[in-house]
Amino acid sequence: MNARRRVTITDVARAAGVSVATVSKVVNGRYGVAATTADRVRTVIDELGYSSSLVARSLRSTHTGVIGILVAEFEPFSTEVLKGLGAAAVGSGYELLAWSGYSGHGGQEGWERRSLNQLSGTLIDGAVVVTPTVVDADAGIPVVTVDPHTGPSAGFPTIDSDNYHGALLATRHLVELGHRRVGFLAGRPGLQSAEERERGYRAGLAEAGIEFDPELVRVGGYRTETADGAARELLSLDERPTAVFAANDITAIRTMNVAADLGLKVPEDLSVVGFDNVPESALANPPLTTIEQPLQEMGADAFRLLLALLSGQAETDTHIRLRTTLVERQSTRALPG
Repeated sequence: MNARRRVTITDVARAAGVSVATVSKVVNGRYGVAATTADRVRTVIDELGYSSSLVARSLRSTHTGVIGILVAEFEPFSTEVLKGLGAAAVGSGYELLAWSGYSGHGGQEGWERRSLNQLSGTLIDGAVVVTPTVVDADAGIPVVTVDPHTGPSAGFPTIDSDNYHGALLATRHLVELGHRRVGFLAGRPGLQSAEERERGYRAGLAEAGIEFDPELVRVGGYRTETADGAARELLSLDERPTAVFAANDITAIRTMNVAADLGLKVPEDLSVVGFDNVPESALANPPLTTIEQPLQEMGADAFRLLLALLSGQAETDTHIRLRTTLVERQSTRALPG
């Protein structure tokens, strides 16, 4: 079966009984077309599904009406941020182009630089970059970053959440349930979010008078595949933790799976807390207690901040930090006796 042929401006002109120049004027909102003719052209455009290409649009104007949403990959965190961006874009006059910049070639570091080089100047007016590793100051278009690896930096407005306070809440919750041996499945080394979550974990122990024990810490790396062995090591210790705080929901869910493999019941034998509150956390068995980052709100705020930047109403050093909250479900319980 042949792929459907792309509808061209010539097809629209032929179906509407007008010239290509007339269709062009209607598409680009220029004067010189009678109202009834313009309505007829728009009707044909809708019927045929015609859309001018972004490249052609950029050649005619410096404004494309498109915002790029750049992510390393479409995983639960970035998907929730995208939902917020999409909701905020409704009625804004801008279309969104979601772009996954890390495909495995060329290394993960610097994926956003490559993506911005490909898109800026021809396809998009501005960009929201989710969890960038690094962003050059000469991106060429307005850019807002969401939860950058290195934290807020000069030159780019940033949206993030209070990772330290969230981790403190998670650890405090477990301590208040009577747990003294609280394991920590850390995030990726070198990321500010991971460092802040470990700092909050240590602070939660310190305020309860519990000495930090490095034996109870393993690197989960924010990924299922790296969390598996780390969780297995923690739960196989001679004096295993009675509770684990994992630095994100995906690794917390993996910890519960590993616990089941080892014959441990959650929460009867092991309490588990995650971080993010992605939809998968509520669907886990048992439903996961977690720290909520307002991910969709982060996306919506990023879009609004980018619009303000495009209109000259925002400063490039703007930093918005959103609060984190504890969401109690069924993966934690008080330590018996």
